[in-house]
Amino acid sequence: MTQPTPSPLIDRARAQAANARAMAALRDGDAPAAILAAREAAQADPEALSLWINLALACRLGSDAQGEREALQHALDLDRLDFTAQLRMAQLLQREGEETKALIAWDGVQQLAQHFPGLPDPVRAELAAGEAYCAALRERIAAATHAAIAADADAHDETERRRIAAFAGAALGERRIYANECAGLYYPFLPADEFFDSHHFPWFAALEAEAGAIRAELEALLAEPGEALRPYVRMEPGAPQNKWTPLDGSLDWSACFLWEYGVPNAAVIERCPNTARVLESLPLARIPGRAPNAFFSMLRPRSRIPAHTGVTNTRAIIHLALDVPPGCGFRVGGETRQWVEGKAFAFDDTIEHEAWNDSDARRAVLIIDAWNPHLSPRECAAISAYFAANDAALG
Repeated sequence: MTQPTPSPLIDRARAQAANARAMAALRDGDAPAAILAAREAAQADPEALSLWINLALACRLGSDAQGEREALQHALDLDRLDFTAQLRMAQLLQREGEETKALIAWDGVQQLAQHFPGLPDPVRAELAAGEAYCAALRERIAAATHAAIAADADAHDETERRRIAAFAGAALGERRIYANECAGLYYPFLPADEFFDSHHFPWFAALEAEAGAIRAELEALLAEPGEALRPYVRMEPGAPQNKWTPLDGSLDWSACFLWEYGVPNAAVIERCPNTARVLESLPLARIPGRAPNAFFSMLRPRSRIPAHTGVTNTRAIIHLALDVPPGCGFRVGGETRQWVEGKAFAFDDTIEHEAWNDSDARRAVLIIDAWNPHLSPRECAAISAYFAANDAALG
């Protein structure tokens, strides 16, 4: 039969006396005497965490790194979340040049410090020094990582470049990986990619070839827009204040629709026949009463579209840049791009995105819907069948 492990003998009176001698020796600058007395105190009352911290301090002042490490380990064995023990261990690992362990230890210290908002200024200074040390280590790691990745970057295709860059950025803590947030229909198991690579859209070349003619029709339309131009954001009466309120009913972000929820806007199509012809030739998502959407999107100078997510990940949103002054930008998830006039790109709008125009001129793009390129033709047909069944069942 296994015998229980006996509890260590505790002599608190002896521990207190030895600790007092240790503290006096420390004040006198006598590190060897402080180490002997502090060790005696910790051994006399081995369950007193503070005595192991004092021993670690004495060892530190006496340049006894091994003794300090053992004392701090005893303290952490008693309480893994003791802030002082974690702080001193991180500093020890830093001094000893154990950079990987030090980086991990400092991360733990910084997380623990968030639970102690009232730390004194000297401790705050120690934390700041630790953070500066970690920042330097991370810069070295990042430089080495990016150099290693760049070594064979010429061999990467568009997809590999974007995915490798996102992987490295996330691993280095340089960027966040965003997930789909669908306000409506969510299709499972599709890649949560921010921008879709251009090879998925071989028809971009034909679309881009028409950019000049499309822009000319837009400029003629905007010269006398009439009711074709309207605010993009139109909230329901009585809607509570939210991030869209500043744009509600405002032409800061305006639109001219050629197709809206699968319904053609004859008034705009008649004035933009070349654009309408191009749209009819493209493999867009076509779901009666829902898709496609195709519209000119204008953003006034010094205006912003707040970060938001869309309705469904079954579609790709295409932007064809028509009139883009310097100072405009577009972010999807962790990647920011500049529009290039005459060029198109595609993105998943169920990943957080935002746009801005910091210039003194108008920005204009053509926006159209297409199917998410990761869907097969049979899956697209199934989605269309789902909506048709819903509409038929509900009358």
